[in-house]
Amino acid sequence: MEHSGGVNMNIVEKRRIFLIISLIIILIGIIMFFVNGFNYGIDFTGGTLIEIGTEEFISVEEAREITQDFDPDISIIHGGENQDELIIKSTLDLSNDDVTSITEGFKEKHDVKNESVLSEKIGATMGKEIKQKALLSMIVATVAMLAYITFRFEFKFGLSAIMALIHDILITISVYSILGIPINSSFIAAILTIVGYSINDTIVIFDRIREETKLDRKKDIEDVVNDGIKHSFRRTINTTITTLLAVVILYILGVEDIKILALPLLVGMIAGTYSSLFLAPTFWYDLKQLETKTAK
Repeated sequence: MEHSGGVNMNIVEKRRIFLIISLIIILIGIIMFFVNGFNYGIDFTGGTLIEIGTEEFISVEEAREITQDFDPDISIIHGGENQDELIIKSTLDLSNDDVTSITEGFKEKHDVKNESVLSEKIGATMGKEIKQKALLSMIVATVAMLAYITFRFEFKFGLSAIMALIHDILITISVYSILGIPINSSFIAAILTIVGYSINDTIVIFDRIREETKLDRKKDIEDVVNDGIKHSFRRTINTTITTLLAVVILYILGVEDIKILALPLLVGMIAGTYSSLFLAPTFWYDLKQLETKTAK
C-alpha cells in the first residue's frame, strides 16, 4: 500500500479545467477534420505499391528525387535485414507508365535489376475491411472492459473508465487530424495498445480510491478521490515515463515503419496518463454526485 506523497492539487475542484483542455484539443481536431479531412494511408484508400530490391542502402531523400514528379506525398520506407529494400506506397492509382518510369529511374541511378522490382495495385475494399474489423475490435474490447470493471468495482467505475478511453482515442485522432499524419493499419494497432495501457492506469487509481473508501467510510467523497489520485500519482507518472522513454528511443532510432507505430503510442500514452489521473476519477465523482442528488 502506497503512502508516499503525491500531488497536493485539489483535482476534483479543478476538474472542469482539465476537461476543457481536452475539449479544446478535440475541437481543434474536429475543425481540422472538416477543413482537410484525415490523411489516410494506402491501407485505407487503396493505391499503388512498389517494392524494389536495391542491394544497397538508398536514403528516402534520394528515392524522392525519382518519385517526386509522380506523387509528392508518396510514402517510402526501408525493408530487409540490411535496409536494402524500398517499399514505396502511393495513395494514387498510378498508371503502368508511371510505375515503369519510377522503376526505370531506380535502374538507371542505382543499377536495380528487373527481377528485384515488384508492383501491385491495392483496392480500397481492403481499407474498408480494416476499418470494420478495427471498429469491431474496439467495441468488443470496450464491452469486455466495462463488464470486467463493473464486476471488480461497480458500474460507475466502468462507465467512467470507458469515458476516459473515448477521450484518449479522440485526443489521438485529433492530433493526427491537426498534424496531418497518415492514418494506416499501424495506427489501428497502436489505438488498441493505447486502450489496454490506459485502462491499466485507470484501474490502479480506481483500486486506490476504493481502498480510501474502505479506510474511512465517513470521509467526504471529494477527499476520497483527491487522496486516491495523490497516492497513485507518483507511481503512475514513473510508470509512464519509463514506458515513454522506450517508445521515444524507438521513434528516434527506429526505421520508418517503426516510427509510424511509435508516434500514436507516444500521443496515446500521454493522453491515457492524463485521463487516468485527471478525468476518469472525476467522472466517477460526478456520477456519484448525480446519484446522491437523484436519491434525494
